[in-house]
Amino acid sequence: MTTLGTNLPPSLLATLAGHYYTDPTIFELEQARIFETHWFAAARAGEIDTPGKFKTVQVGRESVLLVRGRDGVLRAFLNVCRHRGAKLCVEESGETKRALQCPYHAWTYGLDGKLVAAPNLTKMPDIDRVEYGLVGVQMREWLGYAWVCLADEPPSFEDTVIGAATARLGDAELIDRWEVDSLEVGRRIVYDVKANWKLIVENFMECYHCATIHPELTEVLPEFADGYAAQYYVGHGAEFASEVQGFTVDGSEGFGKLEHLSEDQDRRYYAVTVNPQVFINLVPDHVIFHRMYPVAADRTIVECDWLYSKDVVATGKDVSRSVELFHRVNQQDFDACERCQPAMSSRAYTRGGVLVPSEHHIAEFHSWVTDKLA
Repeated sequence: MTTLGTNLPPSLLATLAGHYYTDPTIFELEQARIFETHWFAAARAGEIDTPGKFKTVQVGRESVLLVRGRDGVLRAFLNVCRHRGAKLCVEESGETKRALQCPYHAWTYGLDGKLVAAPNLTKMPDIDRVEYGLVGVQMREWLGYAWVCLADEPPSFEDTVIGAATARLGDAELIDRWEVDSLEVGRRIVYDVKANWKLIVENFMECYHCATIHPELTEVLPEFADGYAAQYYVGHGAEFASEVQGFTVDGSEGFGKLEHLSEDQDRRYYAVTVNPQVFINLVPDHVIFHRMYPVAADRTIVECDWLYSKDVVATGKDVSRSVELFHRVNQQDFDACERCQPAMSSRAYTRGGVLVPSEHHIAEFHSWVTDKLA
């Protein structure tokens, strides 16, 4: 890594060099050594809720198929026919009654991945229908999402996902009180961000920019105007302004805190990152869950879910004021990242930039990335 060097004053730390955000070769390494080896939040499990429902998701360089079996179990497979390598499911989502059939030569697989039929298969009795079934992918469910890992030997889910989130909150049981798996999607917005995925992570990790570009957010969370991200004080939730009633764009009342939250969690905002692609935001009446899908060195798709109690969603309550607050935050953040992306190729950023004290924790993320690529 070529950076500004070691002769910086103590207030400054060097960032990654500019080519880490633009070089297609580095992006390919990240796909192989980060996104294809770590747990990846692929989809909201409750949206694949009945036998035969499926969803395809791009994870690193692989298309992954999530499908609900006839036994009610959600499973994950590589979305590749074992015959000649055609993409098995070409649609992003759908439903099949009994089986998954390749559109090329009609090799057909059960919802459990087993090969069940193919033209002239009965004339080939030596073919093991399990051995030539779909290639399985490791999957776990947590917070209502299906997390997949392409690695042959996945890292510990408890350590790298659950542990990473709960350690940042300083309380292993805090996130459980939101019962995120029981919430429902009240709104989903998909953003096509013309910036490297690391710029988005770095932006989410710091609040040095909050007073500059997030006027609505700092009205609700005034301590963010000081430039220190509350998520990096272990166990600390940023407190709402005294006159603010709810986590809404105008500070008006929300829906009342979720059932199992204590008074200590009321009127507070908590946020955590789970490397490499998840941001979780916890507020008293809802949860905001970001998933990133890096598609190129300079382009990232971000899916953002606003999750509410079943009652709020089922009764069609107006969620627009709470959605609008973080939608504006997202737009402001992603606009900033898109302004940075072209400069990553500038000679001014050849050796990178610097981090001020309230951003020093970003250096841990940079070390995590370079360690994975080493």
